[in-house]
Amino acid sequence: MQDVHAVQSVVERKQQSSELGRRLWRNKWIYVMLLPGILYFIVFKYVPMYGLIISFQNYKPFKGVSGSEWVGFEHFQRLFTEPDFLNILSNTLILFVMNILFYFPIPIIMALMLNEVRGEFFKKTFQTIVYLPHFMSWVIIVSISFVMLTMDGGIINDIIEYFGFEKINFLLAPEWFRPMYILQVIWREAGWGTIIYLAAIASIDPGLYEAARMDGAGRLRQMWHITLPALRSVIIVLLILKIGAVLELGFEHVYLLLNSMNRNVAEIIDTYVYTAGLKQGQFSYSAAIGLFKSFIGLVLVMIVNRIAKKMGEEGVY
Repeated sequence: MQDVHAVQSVVERKQQSSELGRRLWRNKWIYVMLLPGILYFIVFKYVPMYGLIISFQNYKPFKGVSGSEWVGFEHFQRLFTEPDFLNILSNTLILFVMNILFYFPIPIIMALMLNEVRGEFFKKTFQTIVYLPHFMSWVIIVSISFVMLTMDGGIINDIIEYFGFEKINFLLAPEWFRPMYILQVIWREAGWGTIIYLAAIASIDPGLYEAARMDGAGRLRQMWHITLPALRSVIIVLLILKIGAVLELGFEHVYLLLNSMNRNVAEIIDTYVYTAGLKQGQFSYSAAIGLFKSFIGLVLVMIVNRIAKKMGEEGVY
């Protein structure tokens, strides 16, 4: 009897492997299309994880990873006892909260507005205009802002002076750093962020809108009762991913705005890694900060994903 069950299990495994092989072959071109993305994540995301070892070492490039001295959690202790750590962490969190409050809803609102536009020419023209800044580097965005906001011939200050007010030093004043930062983020990324939401809106069954119109629902009611509920799962997933990058605000943008006058409010973890870690050759310390950022992001993703599932959403896993 046992021999019969063993034979049956072998046959079942062979059938399953055969079915898997047929399914893989049937969808082979889909997997070929996935291959570049998979290779990207393996080469640039997973392989570099080996380098996290140096965050527990006093890494010396000429000794290598295997020859460097192990120091345990010394670099993490240094990070948490650093006099500027709390200020840098609070600056990072404040900018992140501003991103969530002011930037995150903008692509959703823009997608809803674009969905209501009936003129195809105007719709495509507007989409092109709002997408365009995404393809500019932060150097160009910050440079344009500099030209517009400078006190020496900047158009914004010229307008302020024309109406009888004193010029404002937007570029050096600490109180203007955060508004300038978030406005630049909205300017560059809001249009590009609408793509996913517009794709989700396009997948909504038109029959739902037709039924709502027959029941007397106007545009706003259709948006509130059909479009937004259809976008809810997409919004939740993107919000979870956004929260996972809580300490990842991007080095380049903030570094270009950073100067000696606004450093107290502008120094974030990414710029601190560069100035205190890489610039001074403290590779192990930089790796420890990077590991700390990744750990916080992972924990937050797991917590928020669990909350989303308890609320009846799918989450990211």
